[in-house]
Amino acid sequence: MEIRERVEQALESIRPYLETDGGNVSIEEITAENVVRLKLLGSCASCAMSIMTFKAGLEQAIKKAVPEITAVEAINITDMDDPSATMPIPRMNG
Repeated sequence: MEIRERVEQALESIRPYLETDGGNVSIEEITAENVVRLKLLGSCASCAMSIMTFKAGLEQAIKKAVPEITAVEAINITDMDDPSATMPIPRMNG
């Protein structure tokens, strides 16, 4: 299985959590140096917690599933201090 497929599988394990908050993620590229570049989509693109989601969720899942990946970068992370950043809205169950 190719690296891209394995990275995609790692992202699939995280996607349900992102989708719950109206977000998603896509692979922009995997460089020759095995750096994964991700793009945060939907509400993840403007969420103040995107840096936490990225570091604790996406980066860890990818590096655990695909150890040859040297780094994971997001091309559009929103800084928590950005005035246009939003907070995820908790959804009530049922």
